[in-house]
Amino acid sequence: MKRYRVLLMAAVVAVLFSSCGYNTMVEKDEQVTASWAQVENVYQRRADLIPNLVNTVKGYAAHEKETLTGVIEARSKATSVTIDPTNMNPQMMQQFNQAQEGLSSALSKLMVVVEKYPDLKANQGFLDLQAQLEGTENRIAVERRKFNETTQGYNSYIRKFPRVIYAGWFGFEKKTYFEAQQGADKAPEVQF
Repeated sequence: MKRYRVLLMAAVVAVLFSSCGYNTMVEKDEQVTASWAQVENVYQRRADLIPNLVNTVKGYAAHEKETLTGVIEARSKATSVTIDPTNMNPQMMQQFNQAQEGLSSALSKLMVVVEKYPDLKANQGFLDLQAQLEGTENRIAVERRKFNETTQGYNSYIRKFPRVIYAGWFGFEKKTYFEAQQGADKAPEVQF
């Protein structure tokens, strides 16, 4: 009789844990990690384009050394900030966003400098790099959106009853979203 109780309890526990959604939580957590890796991938693509862009501009605008140096330094800062997706928190996300925003700002200054050089703007190599950079910026926006959607699916899943009770037991915690930088709702002022 005691043996049957133990077997019955083991069967009940197995059924409870098989339907608790643990495997789905693992799957969704991995999707968030993979989505974050893709975000980093497109940011890396942008960082990889910058040295070629700077070198192209340098040939035409050698006396714009301060702007070119600023872009290289901002790229260095942006590539040095990494986030472990398994331990993502709002402070780390803010640090990452600030580094990327610094790079975006430096690139904007570089593009303003480019406007002073008609020969550079007509250079096919520069135009190709500029088009690749614009495409990469679009990819960044798409991947950030996908990351937020994946994160939303994960966060919703682990916060629904009854999973909310035991998600924390297994170490599944709410993930941080990408959020717009303060002031991003206002169009930047561009002067030539």
